[in-house]
Amino acid sequence: MKNTPKNIAIEKLFPFEGHPFKVQDNEEMNALIESIQEYGILSPLIVRPKENTEDKYEIVSGHRRFRAAVKAGIKEVPALIVPLDRDAAAIAVVDSNLHREHILPSEKAFAYKLKMEALSRQGKRSDLTFDQVGRKLETAEIIGQQADESKNQVRRYIRLTNLIPPILDMVDEKRIAFTPAVELSYLLPEEQRMLLSEMEYSDCTPSLSQAQRLKALSIQGLFTKEQLSAIMSEEKANQKERVKIPVERIRKYFPKNYTTTQMEETIVKLCEAYHRKRLRDRDAR
Repeated sequence: MKNTPKNIAIEKLFPFEGHPFKVQDNEEMNALIESIQEYGILSPLIVRPKENTEDKYEIVSGHRRFRAAVKAGIKEVPALIVPLDRDAAAIAVVDSNLHREHILPSEKAFAYKLKMEALSRQGKRSDLTFDQVGRKLETAEIIGQQADESKNQVRRYIRLTNLIPPILDMVDEKRIAFTPAVELSYLLPEEQRMLLSEMEYSDCTPSLSQAQRLKALSIQGLFTKEQLSAIMSEEKANQKERVKIPVERIRKYFPKNYTTTQMEETIVKLCEAYHRKRLRDRDAR
């Protein structure tokens, strides 16, 4: 029998537990809300029955549409009910989002981790980890083949899940590059908090060389505040003089969901517009 969409009340739907992708209230979300208000939801959500509950469902695909529907005041949404177990649903959640154009490092990190855990459990129950010629495959290799990445790159992304949230946010905001961030993921949580404090105090982030040395100190049990300060106080070859503006002074002028990178880009654009105006005013004299 063909599976057909069914209208399900909003209060009976729940986000997938451990959903690794962020649903942001941005311009794209506002556009989706307006579209739903005008045309409704054109593409049904995909959901699965929640375990040990009656008439409740977990979203597998369609978290953004669900959020937009809630904000648009929609009472029920069309959905396809698919009988997936937890692991199959986790894999589907990841695979249905990895094609997106813009994916944050943190999203990819937790997505790969979620899929690896699900595949590992499935591999214990089946021949899933064998390729067509019978060669044993690692779960990282399976994920890499499907995402067009090497198995080592998959492992590097998963390493990022060991970063404390404020440092992982800095990776998403491109304030810390990917490769140094992987090295920093080997620091203990308390060492990462010390590093965060040092970065805020010195207004700088570690280079790859500095991150590697901090990792080595941590592994050897020699990580101290004094060692950290000595390494972070080194002047980098590419360090340049900067204008420093405390975030709290300008936060009120930007949308709540703006990152520091977005604020910086907006400020630069305003400066460019101001410069052009000054040139026009000068030429008009």
